[in-house]
Amino acid sequence: MSVPHEAKPRTTAVVLAGGTGQRVGLSIPKQLLKIAGKAVIEHTLTIFQNAEDIDDVIVLMAPGFVPDVEKIVAKAGLTKVIKVIEGGSTRNETTERAIAALGEGLAEGEDRNVLFHDAVRPLLSQRVIKDCVDALGRYQAVDVAIPSADTIIVTRTHGEDGEFITDVPDRSRLRRGQTPQAFKLSTIRKAYEVAAGDPNFQATDDCSVVLRYLPDVPIHVVAGDEYNMKVTQPVDVFITDKLFQLASTAAPRQADEAAYRELLSGKTLVVFGGSYGIGADIGTLAEQYGAKVYALGRSTTGTHVENPEHIDDALSKAYAETGRIDYVINTAGVLRIGKLAETDNTTIQEALNVNYLAPVQIARASYKYLAETQGQLLLYTSSSYTRGRAEYSLYSSTKAAMVNLTQALADEWAGEGVRVNCVNPERTATPMRTKAFGQEPEGSLLSSEAVARTSLDVLLSAMTGHVIDVRQQDPTRDVAEASGFEQALASVLDRQEDV
Repeated sequence: MSVPHEAKPRTTAVVLAGGTGQRVGLSIPKQLLKIAGKAVIEHTLTIFQNAEDIDDVIVLMAPGFVPDVEKIVAKAGLTKVIKVIEGGSTRNETTERAIAALGEGLAEGEDRNVLFHDAVRPLLSQRVIKDCVDALGRYQAVDVAIPSADTIIVTRTHGEDGEFITDVPDRSRLRRGQTPQAFKLSTIRKAYEVAAGDPNFQATDDCSVVLRYLPDVPIHVVAGDEYNMKVTQPVDVFITDKLFQLASTAAPRQADEAAYRELLSGKTLVVFGGSYGIGADIGTLAEQYGAKVYALGRSTTGTHVENPEHIDDALSKAYAETGRIDYVINTAGVLRIGKLAETDNTTIQEALNVNYLAPVQIARASYKYLAETQGQLLLYTSSSYTRGRAEYSLYSSTKAAMVNLTQALADEWAGEGVRVNCVNPERTATPMRTKAFGQEPEGSLLSSEAVARTSLDVLLSAMTGHVIDVRQQDPTRDVAEASGFEQALASVLDRQEDV
């Protein structure tokens, strides 16, 4: 039974956030747990905020925690969220409350699309949302599922002897259900109206209600994603946090050269590590667009980032001369290769001072200036941060620390409007790399100019707490069509060879 083709109806996402967090050992609902610097529910709501196919969002929150979500919505500027209401004591009751809220204000005979999604699935892709909405152009009910990689067994308990297998279904026909589950509002409303006449009615998902009480309505299945996981067990918290840490984010490009000039004119940039390479290129670009740039480096201005006094002096000078500091960038770093057991104390101390302690000192000293302008601190990591390698222990471990520092400071400084991001270039042609590896095949490395351009895009964006990958375009694959987590998984594999 297909739905007749007509004008596209309004589409509402209903985020179901009634969980208590008991299974992950929390005293607060698990959807309020912070992962990658933000509450799980904020990640989920942001997905729908950015979805072109979603018109508005309703949240069904665990009783007693509605104000917490309202604060998150207001602070994050999630304008598509039109209601936050208390959920019921059961999944059935929560969905019924959502259906009632969705029906408010609808004209006689008017219908709408509705997507029910678990708040604790914060890795949902835009592709799945689009596929669900598109499918509602042809069907009244849609589920999202993935094949089961595991063999599923059916068991029966025999007293104190425990469980025994009674059946092993054909795995090729088994699917693992995910969310969203999507419906025409009229369809899911009718299913619950029929179910209300069943004294034994109880359901853990909404497609099963349609399947049981409206058996003539086919339920179309949209392909889900392996990483659209549900944060349920303690291990899920760790895995989800790691996926967010690995996932790359694209910085929005400005429309044209005039836009860069408008946004950077009159702004002050302080670039540590600005003598050459990426830092120097950022300074050159920013100056072309009218910014006042203080490019600082050991070889040009005698600025040693491992010296806190040099950092303070550089920032004080820039502020005294321009009356503001809008952006602070640190590209300074050292790459020392060798076995740790054979590395002397001086080399170890240098790596820690330049690659870790210097960014910490720069962040601390920059805070008061950036809070005044609601500016941004931009740090840099390396493709080696995801996995330590032999003979790169100092470098890769300090670069991993930059990611954690970025996410922590983004959360810590959010109240003051200070943004903190981290750029992660793949292998880039810089003097530091040439010194460590010598000349490499032409075309095998990113240009420092390309990294600098992306860095400007990050600085001019509203992003905070993100790790932004800068990669060479793969001619065999349209990266723009891949989700952030598909790119992340591909990046992890690629990084097994990168340094």
